[in-house]
Amino acid sequence: MSGGELGDFLRARRAGRSPEDAGVRYSGRRNVAGLRREEVAVLAGVNVDYYTRLEQGRELRPSPQVLDALCRALDLDADAREHLYRLARTAPETAPAPARAVVSPELRQLMDGYPHTPAFVLSRTLDVLATNALADALFSPFRVADNLARMTFLDPAGREFYERWDWTAQATVRNLRIAAGTDDPGLSALVAELIEGSEEFRVLWETHQVRGKTREPKHLVHPEVGPLTLTYQAFDVRDAPGQQLIIYHAEPGSPSSDSLALLSSLHVTAGRTTRSPR
Repeated sequence: MSGGELGDFLRARRAGRSPEDAGVRYSGRRNVAGLRREEVAVLAGVNVDYYTRLEQGRELRPSPQVLDALCRALDLDADAREHLYRLARTAPETAPAPARAVVSPELRQLMDGYPHTPAFVLSRTLDVLATNALADALFSPFRVADNLARMTFLDPAGREFYERWDWTAQATVRNLRIAAGTDDPGLSALVAELIEGSEEFRVLWETHQVRGKTREPKHLVHPEVGPLTLTYQAFDVRDAPGQQLIIYHAEPGSPSSDSLALLSSLHVTAGRTTRSPR
């Protein structure tokens, strides 16, 4: 990853940190959003010129001690801290292996063993690598269920499918940002496509906010069965770094559980459970 990514991240997070929140005293008018470089340097206990070189991409390998200090100065949460370490190539696993695009037959068989709940495999860049029958039925409103970011921002169905579209858009971008430190070969092309096709994506991408997957419920609206409230679990695939198995779940006996059952029966009846290989 280029030094530009590290500098862009630091500048964006500096701009988003107010002097009041950082406990910085000042007087008079301020001409910059957020903190000044000098203020971040003082908070982190580093030389101003050194910090300036970090933002300008002229210093590419800060020590773990410096990174820890910057995390405190910029009030980075766990996901943002991990992202900063990846950008600086200082994390314990500085160069993760590229995510495999092939899902093993054993994992596909396991997914098909969940006929009553949607299951699918994602790459680091949110490519949908494999699905079971009910996941295909769930994603059927989309033209192509190939990438969650593309589905959210570029497919018109996304705004109807995701009841909380604004929240989903932010979460999707923050999750995709994590891939920026992994040298995934498909990320640059995907980001360029999304920036060209969606102004909302461009604005969110430039905030450099980072967040891993949460456990917050998914609020979806399917045109065939109506509203769905689903929780989910995400599992790292041990023998395929970068792949995650996602399993959606509806509370037993809930309206959403009944709706998933109806969706499954509709697609079985229509003969739409046959999936093209991915």
